Amino acid sequence: MAPGIKFCATCGAPLVDLTAARGLSGPSRAAATLTLVLLDDLGNPVQRFERKASDTTIGRQDGDIRFPEDVFLSPLHAKVSWEQDTLVVRDLGSRNGTWVFLEEAHRLLDGDLLLIGSQVIRFRRLGYPGPHPPDADATQRMGSLIPSADIASLTQLRSDGSVRDVIRLSPGRDVAIGREQGDWVFSYDPAMSARHALVRSEDADFVVVDANSRNGIALAARGAMALRDQSRILVGDKLLRIELPA
Repeated sequence: MAPGIKFCATCGAPLVDLTAARGLSGPSRAAATLTLVLLDDLGNPVQRFERKASDTTIGRQDGDIRFPEDVFLSPLHAKVSWEQDTLVVRDLGSRNGTWVFLEEAHRLLDGDLLLIGSQVIRFRRLGYPGPHPPDADATQRMGSLIPSADIASLTQLRSDGSVRDVIRLSPGRDVAIGREQGDWVFSYDPAMSARHALVRSEDADFVVVDANSRNGIALAARGAMALRDQSRILVGDKLLRIELPA
């Protein structure tokens, strides 16, 4: 990326300067080393994979690390690699995506996919529709003035990609998500905490925050996502923790 360029000239998407990612620097490629630790459902270590190469691929049939029994894992699923002295993960066009668990509040971008409990939830920008034009005869329309106009949405996706429930987001409205408490409740999801996540309104933006949940919130990787020591990624149904040398 050329210095000073912050947005893609083709699509306008913001570009991430990996060399400037705060707190995410790692050893150089020449000294690349890391350990991926397979965790069980309780977060206990099951198996360790020590890697001394700059790239590590993961898959069901191909790759440096393979899990042939994992039916949710694509044949070649993801790659963890050093890029400009930063460790990143990339999805390799997998069926189910590669997920990185959030370690801090995340400002949502159009098209972001979140994993909250076992629910896949898509964030979309709707744009601001503007005021409704007055009718020619000056008759006012009935209807709620609160909440204000919807400018974004959260959509629950089924495993086939179809839409189930949708909740609209408007400025000034926070939305809590949980199994027992919140504005959007998934009482049937045992992987979700009683109060799991908060989508907080910040003017025209929305920020997702973990509400001290048991399983955390994961974001689907788009392009290169930076990792750090103790970062957790989900590929298929395998949860892996990153360990970097001190």
